[in-house]
Amino acid sequence: MAAAREELLKDLEEVKELLVKVTRKRLRDVLLTEKHKLELEIKNQPLPKPKDAVEEEKSSLGGYTVKINNYGWDQSDKFIKIYISLNGVQKLPAENVQVNFTERSFDLLVKNLNGKNYTMTFNNLLKPISVEGSSRKIKTDTVLVMCRKKREEKWECLTQVEKESKEKEKAAYDTSDPSEGLMNLLKKMYAEGDDEMKRTINKAWVESREKQSKGDIPMDI
Repeated sequence: MAAAREELLKDLEEVKELLVKVTRKRLRDVLLTEKHKLELEIKNQPLPKPKDAVEEEKSSLGGYTVKINNYGWDQSDKFIKIYISLNGVQKLPAENVQVNFTERSFDLLVKNLNGKNYTMTFNNLLKPISVEGSSRKIKTDTVLVMCRKKREEKWECLTQVEKESKEKEKAAYDTSDPSEGLMNLLKKMYAEGDDEMKRTINKAWVESREKQSKGDIPMDI
């Protein structure tokens, strides 16, 4: 995370140097837009902790740390709600469950739960959240992270990365050629399917080729 922030700062410095040299208005406008984007990204990056603070936090944790990958989420008009299941979390002191928010991210740290520490990080949230309006609640065997939306609108997914992934996938299988779209879909199902799915698709493919060779169906289908 610190390395990513450092790279953004270097990019920003280079853009500033170019702004001093450029004379063409169109180029200057492009660079100004890029400068604004970089400044926004840097602002949304969590500030790196001093080395002493990091070492102190590590030594205070004890045990070993588990990265949380499983969660559920839903949303209301005002909040994005992330549910993390952790057995017995309600028995911990409240200060052992910490969440740090930025406008486009949050970090969860659960300390000393059954001899383990648990962490979860969400970067590049799909839309900005209110740091002051966000919070966490501890329920039976569950931590609920409440991200207050800056604008009351529906989110199609949690992060920008998820959105871009969905758009790429849609583009890959959205084609004006129906037979090509079907072929792409079958390839995806075959790649992601179990052995039974693979056998079914192989059988259908063989039967289709046999019908084509007999002239029962057009070759371009």
